[in-house]
Amino acid sequence: MAYQISDDCIACGSCAAGCPVGAISEGDGKYVIDADACIDCGSCQGACPVGAPQPQ
Repeated sequence: MAYQISDDCIACGSCAAGCPVGAISEGDGKYVIDADACIDCGSCQGACPVGAPQPQ
């Protein structure tokens, strides 16, 4: 199951930089994860300073 970024996102981009498959992009005020590309590895969650990416 793909990860999803919560409203806690501070739009710093650390999650996108840590994604091995490039599934994360800048959205409107926060980053978003392409559920079809996400491989559920958790790298984004580990890279995020506020823990915004969460498994869904």
